[in-house]
Amino acid sequence: MIKHKNGAGDSIFNIINYGFMLIIAFVTLYPFYYILVGSMSSIKNLVSGEFLLWPKGFNLEAYSVVFKNQMIPGAYKNTIFITITGTIISMFLTVLGAYVLSKKYLPGRNYLTLFIIITMLFNGGLIPTYLTVKALGFGNTLWVLIFPNCISAYNMIVMRNFFMTIPSSLEESANIDGATQFKILASIILPLALPAMATISLFYAVAYWNSFFNAIIYLTDSKYWPIQLVLREVLTQGRAEYLMNDEELNVPMENVKMALVIVTILPILCIYPFLQKYFVKGLLVGSLKG
Repeated sequence: MIKHKNGAGDSIFNIINYGFMLIIAFVTLYPFYYILVGSMSSIKNLVSGEFLLWPKGFNLEAYSVVFKNQMIPGAYKNTIFITITGTIISMFLTVLGAYVLSKKYLPGRNYLTLFIIITMLFNGGLIPTYLTVKALGFGNTLWVLIFPNCISAYNMIVMRNFFMTIPSSLEESANIDGATQFKILASIILPLALPAMATISLFYAVAYWNSFFNAIIYLTDSKYWPIQLVLREVLTQGRAEYLMNDEELNVPMENVKMALVIVTILPILCIYPFLQKYFVKGLLVGSLKG
């Protein structure tokens, strides 16, 4: 086995490359770190605009305000329900649709695929969608945040392309053994499609977790609000009454806002490392065939 010896040019390239990637990582991660540090710093150091590497005037009063608020647990519960239930429903529909479209013997397969792709470019508009959702009886319920957007044409196409990379000989062998289509899908196709499924599941979960627009449009009762809508009302509308009572108004609002941001994004950040190993593989393999 011949070992390649790095020359001076390779070493210089590696140094520049690593340095550039470190700069990109710092620029990407520092805003999150700044919010974390700022949520635990005194308001004097926070509003001064100085560069923060660690908390100054350390205190956790902002987190105490957030966790003692009665609205936050309910919003968290709503968001967790929407994310878990919505991701399961979305993956179920996406897998079934992609599996059918991946079969070359399906009559009119290309026309069906084109029809689905068209929905990525055009939609019925906000008002017709609103009237349809209201007519179906989903208004002012948690289901209104799940069903109107429970399937993504893009995700279905990616999953379809992944299924098309799986050798058809596996299905033919299973057919000879008398396996049904559902048996083939559950026992053969899905285990092989785990990287793509993990990637698409992450896409759906992040979309559900971050969704707030449908909540603004359809929800009038605050008990159904997801955590992102509470965050929006506090950050953009400055409505401190959602978080603080009269006794807590002495806590700086900027600290409370930063603490709420950290509390909001932390769960989805904790999920990502468990799916990271599937992420790149799922995207690359799913894009090989069209």
